[in-house]
Amino acid sequence: MANVREPYVHPVPILSLRPTQMTVGIREVKEKRKRWREHKSEKKRAELIGKHMIPVVLGPDERYYVVDHHHLARALHDEGVKDILVTVIGNLSMVDRDAFWGVMDNKRWAYPYDSKGERRHFKDIPKSIADLKDDPFRSLAGELRRAGGFAKDTTPFSEFLWADFFRRRLSRKMVEDNFARAIEKGLELAKSHDAVYLPGWCGPASD
Repeated sequence: MANVREPYVHPVPILSLRPTQMTVGIREVKEKRKRWREHKSEKKRAELIGKHMIPVVLGPDERYYVVDHHHLARALHDEGVKDILVTVIGNLSMVDRDAFWGVMDNKRWAYPYDSKGERRHFKDIPKSIADLKDDPFRSLAGELRRAGGFAKDTTPFSEFLWADFFRRRLSRKMVEDNFARAIEKGLELAKSHDAVYLPGWCGPASD
């Protein structure tokens, strides 16, 4: 069956892609690199890239801005992959350059928060996937979702919202030095009523 999004698919150099966030969870990037290396054949790798196209927005400078799958793009770059498939989900090429990031922010296509969870100026967003900084709490959130701490949700940047929740309750030292303990504590926090407002919360049902 033909892919209905086919006309929007273009292979582009990974390093030409512009991030819309400042951080990734490097532990999560490493996991994706490991899974990539498990696909030994070129055919399997090509299938993987074909199934995981990077959603992008076309900007006023004719550049592609990544709005999801930053971790995958970074993992593939770190594994030496030069080109990747993208699918254009929005065209903002007609927007004035000085208004572009405001529009991206309004559409929830940008997340200009640093590794401390603090909002920064749009100009501080890295220009390259290779320059994304590590946020260990983002890795923790990703791992906790896979462990059943909360459900996958379509809310943009939902795992960053969870990362900030954990950031306010767990020490960075614990997350970096004793990840297993952080997972244990994080699971308790994720199921607590304090987290009820977060996307994908699946704590115990109330009576």
